[in-house]
Amino acid sequence: MIFEILTLFPEMFESFYAASILGRAVSRGKIQVRCHNLRDFASGKHRVTDDTPYGGGSGMVMKPEPLVRGIQAIREWGPPARVILLSPQGKPFKQGTAWDLAQRPRLILVCGRYEGVDERVRTLAVDEEISIGDYVLTGGEPAALVLVDAVARLLPGVLGDEQSPREETFSSGLLEYPQYTRPREFMQERVPEVLLSGDHREIETWRRIKAIERTLARRPDLLAEADLTETDREILAGLRDRGAARD
Repeated sequence: MIFEILTLFPEMFESFYAASILGRAVSRGKIQVRCHNLRDFASGKHRVTDDTPYGGGSGMVMKPEPLVRGIQAIREWGPPARVILLSPQGKPFKQGTAWDLAQRPRLILVCGRYEGVDERVRTLAVDEEISIGDYVLTGGEPAALVLVDAVARLLPGVLGDEQSPREETFSSGLLEYPQYTRPREFMQERVPEVLLSGDHREIETWRRIKAIERTLARRPDLLAEADLTETDREILAGLRDRGAARD
């Protein structure tokens, strides 16, 4: 997969996609991350990319010409691409969205700045808007980093364990079960005996119960859309009954 990033600050991405798992994925040719400086698509001596908003107001707005020109040029430099504007007004970024995007050959990520982008950029050049949360950042670059990381790790050959992404938090709509490693006992806290038993069926059952239990306690809002089996629903009902009894 190819990630094309249109930004005023391409240097923000250099160390990120050169390190750790993503760095290995780049070196092995599993992904490409190509940063494009928005100023390269701006006109005039000073390569201006923003201006004051019509109607007044504080701050600056990103001009449509360099953004649309940049998006159109990048579209022509490779296979079909989906253009995503990173914006607090976009749809929430979830694991299901990451899986959908991982099926595409190329993504163009547009990093907004200042008070946002000229509305015509949305109507003329953007396929969708994505938000990584209900808060405001100084620009779309951190959001683009999050999206690249979340999508890239789902691609074949990026992680060492191909099963790992399907077992993690949110993969089935639930939070992940508790994890333990050596030593068996630490500061009088012991690893649950079931994990030492070698009984894979029992371990799998324990992990599923704990995932449902943790989601109910910490993110009950996720349960409405979680992929639950009939057994899962029975477990959930039992946990809710016990919670009601304690109350």
